[in-house]
Amino acid sequence: MHNIFNYHTVEEACHRIKDYIYETPLAESIYLNKNNSKYYFKLESEQVVRSFKLRGALNKMLSLSDKEKERGVTAISSGNHGVAVSYAAKVLGITTAIIIVPETTPQIKCDKISYYGGNVHKLGKNYDEAHKLGMEYIKENKLAFIDSYYDDPLIYAGQGTVGIEILQQNPNIDTILAPIGGGGLLTGIAVAVKHKNPGVRVIGVQTAACPAMIKSYEDNTFYESYPNEPSICESLIGGIGKLSYEMAKDYVDQFIMVEEETIKKAIAFMIGKEMRMAEPGGAVCVAAVMDYAKEIGGKEVALVISGGNINRSLMIEILNNYR
Repeated sequence: MHNIFNYHTVEEACHRIKDYIYETPLAESIYLNKNNSKYYFKLESEQVVRSFKLRGALNKMLSLSDKEKERGVTAISSGNHGVAVSYAAKVLGITTAIIIVPETTPQIKCDKISYYGGNVHKLGKNYDEAHKLGMEYIKENKLAFIDSYYDDPLIYAGQGTVGIEILQQNPNIDTILAPIGGGGLLTGIAVAVKHKNPGVRVIGVQTAACPAMIKSYEDNTFYESYPNEPSICESLIGGIGKLSYEMAKDYVDQFIMVEEETIKKAIAFMIGKEMRMAEPGGAVCVAAVMDYAKEIGGKEVALVISGGNINRSLMIEILNNYR
């Protein structure tokens, strides 16, 4: 796997997708800075589809043959990846895009998938169930599968472009925190950043409701699926990708697990004080700083806010309870 995914594939992805994505801001925090540390938000929440997922989806879909594009594409997603694939299909003129999501997917994400022309199929009570049923569907229908995190180096390379942008925007960054769902974003960033500057510390953050990657390394077991407690972080629920499991341990310096209660506080902080939209999975890095600032350290710290698609009802509930 190391031979097919490396810094050069990330660099190629930068050139391939640059005309289709928005170089998101790296904005300094107004309220989080303390103890001689400066924190910056890498606002993938302000990407075209409000999440980083567009990078990997475009890198993969721009690499498809004309015949594959004509046949159509499909994806399995907790929401954001499906929105990205649907949008990319529209931009690239791919008329068939089937997006398989679990029943727990927020309506706002389903609405966006449909808005961009994707066909939403709800399968399974959670992501792992949706993935199992979705793979059966894909085998039967023979559409081009746009992987969200499992082991496609083109997807990982697209996500890794976030890391290159961070260092271009601020070469003084010495620490980067990224959320962990399937692991593609974290691993992509880590591989790219460690090549550019091995001294930069890369930290992965996971919700305690589903610490699949942390437990995979603790148990020395690849958890392709993983049980979860009730969570507001639907984008971080489920198992991890094979490629991420094989590579992240060699590039990531530290893993942090944060509680759901702190994630809620982080969302309220981002929206209510920083005036930056952040969905639960996108706010975990802020939660990590709230609880583990000393352990994280760093003078110039980038926090990847991976998405901004949050249900209105959840946002109102959190803002009402965490002022």
